[in-house]
Amino acid sequence: MAAATTVNYYTNYSGSRPCRMKRGRLSIKPDSEVLPICDGAVKRRRSAAVGFLCSQSQQHDSVEDWGNLPHHVVLHIFQYLSLVDRARASSVCRPWNDVFHIPDLWRRFEFELNQPATSYLKSTHPDLIQQIIKRHAQHLQYVSFKVDSCTESAEAACDILSQLVNCTIKTLGLISTARPSFMNVSQSHFVSALTVVFVNSKSLSSIKIDDTPVDDPSLKVLVANNSDTLKLLKMSSCPHVSPAGILCVADQCHGLRELALNYHLLSDELLLALSSEKHVHLEHLRIDVVSENPGQTQFHTIKKSSWDAVVHHSPKVNIVMYFFLYEEEFDPFFCEQTPVTHLYFGRAVSKEMLGRIGLNCPRLVELVVCANGLEPLDEELIRIAERCKNLTAIGLGECEVTCSGFIEFVKMCGSRLTQLSIMEEVLVPDNSYSLEQIHNEVSKYLGRMWFPDMMPTW
Repeated sequence: MAAATTVNYYTNYSGSRPCRMKRGRLSIKPDSEVLPICDGAVKRRRSAAVGFLCSQSQQHDSVEDWGNLPHHVVLHIFQYLSLVDRARASSVCRPWNDVFHIPDLWRRFEFELNQPATSYLKSTHPDLIQQIIKRHAQHLQYVSFKVDSCTESAEAACDILSQLVNCTIKTLGLISTARPSFMNVSQSHFVSALTVVFVNSKSLSSIKIDDTPVDDPSLKVLVANNSDTLKLLKMSSCPHVSPAGILCVADQCHGLRELALNYHLLSDELLLALSSEKHVHLEHLRIDVVSENPGQTQFHTIKKSSWDAVVHHSPKVNIVMYFFLYEEEFDPFFCEQTPVTHLYFGRAVSKEMLGRIGLNCPRLVELVVCANGLEPLDEELIRIAERCKNLTAIGLGECEVTCSGFIEFVKMCGSRLTQLSIMEEVLVPDNSYSLEQIHNEVSKYLGRMWFPDMMPTW
């Protein structure tokens, strides 16, 4: 692309004139005011890049002016600049414009699509999007789309996806920064756009498509074209996918390492498929257990033998479960030994349920309880400390634990507790300890200084 074209893009995007450079001096001539102040990290990066540029100029007497710097030097500097700064620099001269279009600078890109009427965030300029589609689609490898709550933004993302016919994408992420706007897009439009990438990439390794209308047929297209390369698939809250669809992925993607899905897609058949000898060992399994209306969702129980098969085949697998249930919906869970390693409870959970965790979750590494009620959890925590020998992190929100019970829990866990996030309101003073004394006792058993939290850290 000629330098003049990039100058037009730069001028439209920033509202400033192109900068002119001479040896040993950098001058920027804005129309009316100085450039916006960036945060400290960006300032340091920019200063380092300009400093590096100056030092290179001073060290090489053969360099006549800035435009004659070697391509590899300018490329190194460009890699430290933001997209806007890079576009500004590319308008200086033709050699720098050539560097601006070197494929290495376009392997990773984040499309930000926001509607001015509903979002204060900036969007990727339409002219730049067209440049990328025309000149750099085949260079894109690590791509994400961030959209706001507007359906128009999600539709714009689908329009871009449908044009990536020459892509070689390895990582794809569809991210709704507010409500899940992809769910408001026509399913046929979304699936059609997504399958363009699935068919043409043939090297997809990591896919994050949570809260989207992806369906079973599109997953079959994914598998047919990327089964040898797919390692990570995150697809929580995808209501059009059935257990058969996810089972297809597990059966044919033999290199799958990480999987995130909703509990309704989890089945004994899926766990057994992930445990077959033909599969590379699973490293991370995330399961979201979510209920919006109490009593209206029926949760099935996974057999202990199916869980055992997964752990036998992948001994180091992390099994992460996020619970957003109402109290009466917990009955199907943790009645038998379950190899879960990380547990997060986003709603109130009963003492009885926490007691089950102490009995049936021996692999537990991390536990976060946002709320429980007004009954002290001393016995439950002590049981967890006794049985869960791998526990290293715990967080308690709207719960109650006596100071003595908490001290006993920490004493039993010892210094292996690397994260201990307990709200001050959780701790109930008793005859043995006051709130003023507790931080000294806990610090002694942890082997480091500790204080209760004033606000949740999760």
